[in-house]
This record gives sequence, structure tokens and C-alpha cells, in this order.
Amino acid sequence: MAKKKKERSFSSFVNNPIDFTLLITILLLLSIGLIMVLSASSPSALAESGNSYAFFSKQLIFAILGIVAMLCISKIDYRFYQKFYKHAWWIALILLALVLVAGRTINGAKRWLYITETLSFQPSEAVKLLMIIFYAGVLVKNRDELGTYGKGFLKHMCFLAPIIGLLLLEPHFSASIVIIGICAIIMIMAGCKFWHFAATGGIVGIPAMIALIIAEPYRLQRVTTFFDPWKDATGEGWQVIQSLYAIGSGGLFGVGLRRK
Repeated sequence: MAKKKKERSFSSFVNNPIDFTLLITILLLLSIGLIMVLSASSPSALAESGNSYAFFSKQLIFAILGIVAMLCISKIDYRFYQKFYKHAWWIALILLALVLVAGRTINGAKRWLYITETLSFQPSEAVKLLMIIFYAGVLVKNRDELGTYGKGFLKHMCFLAPIIGLLLLEPHFSASIVIIGICAIIMIMAGCKFWHFAATGGIVGIPAMIALIIAEPYRLQRVTTFFDPWKDATGEGWQVIQSLYAIGSGGLFGVGLRRK
């Protein structure tokens, strides 16, 4: 009797049931976000384009595309990405270098790559995902070394150094902080010692952050404006003051949706 050929599947997750709790949570959050976009943007959309739903419609299209992409990606076995963790690091490096070479300078910073005049993307957002893939892969490979300071902490933080260096050249300080935070959490969850981060952060990280803030006048201005936005109420402090007005009029839960 001939043996039946083993069926090959693209992914072992293809026939897995959908996690409806997670799906409903995502859809609820997405719906709330869309309602907030509509509520906040309809006056300016009407003034700029004559259509109150201009910004909402664009956001809705991206939301639908995002849902489709989410459902497709959920069918891919997460272990599949481990094969390409090294590629993820190199792609992140190339994207950030490409921004410095071909990116467009806007308000003194190069952060966007323009494919056309109306189609652009921010590589730093893609780098966040790529670094998650890279660190997940490299930490699994070196799991036995993670408890040590040299081979566990320093070695893996060194992979992050050129990425952060390129981000600071754009400059994109906020993205650097976010990516450092993401990678640090992944490393701690994988088995790196928390006190390695605490000690190194206290001795090197915090002084370096303060130095970077002081080195650029606009960064220092943002920090000082946050503590006293009334010094520049119509400039840097505008958004902070508006947020205070919003909390003052609506409290923590807002005033609800209003007809425009």
C-alpha cells in the first residue's frame, strides 16, 4: 500500500482558530480611534477641502488595509521570522542610511522617504518592527549567555549602537528612545539582568540623554516648554496649553462627541 504523501502547508498557523477576544479588542480600539479622528479633524477638513470626512476617509482606508494585513500575517508561524533576523538588522541599517542620502529635509530633519510627491513613509517606523524581529532571533540563539554582563548585555546592546547613531543623525531623538526601550524590554524578558540596564543606564544612559538634550537648542526648548508652556504660549507651548484646556473643560473622559 503506497504511503500517502505528507501534505505541506505554508504555515502551521493557517488552520488555527481566530482569537476573537483579541480581535474584538483591536476592532474596538480601532473604532474609537476612527471616531476620535472624525471628531477632531472634521472642522479643519471642511475648511481645507470642503469635505468634513476627508481625513476620516483616508484613515478609514488605512484601517481596513491594516485589518486585512493583520489577518494575513496572523496566519504566518512566528518562528518563520527567525530565519531572517540577520536580514532584519541589515535592512534597518540600509533604510536609515538611505534616509540620510535620499531623504527630504523638512524643518531641519530628514525622516521621510518620498516614493512620489503624495506617497511617502518614515523608515524609523519600519525599523521598530525590524529590530523586534532581530532581537527576538538573536536572543533565542544566544539564550545561554544572556545572564552575563559582557556577552549578555554589552554584546547585544552593541547591535543597537549603529541604528541609534543613524537615527540621531536624522535627527530623530524620540524614535531612538522608543527603540531603545523596546529592545531593552525584549532583552530583559529574554533573560538579561535588569540590574545591568539599571546600572549602565544610571552611569551612562541618563547622562548621555541629558547631554543630547542640552546639545540641541530645540530639544532643550521642548523640555523647558513642557514645564512652563506659558513662556511661549503661541509657539512651542501651544499644544501643551491646548491639552490643559481640553482637560479643564472635559476632565479625564472628555465632553463627548459634538456635531460640527
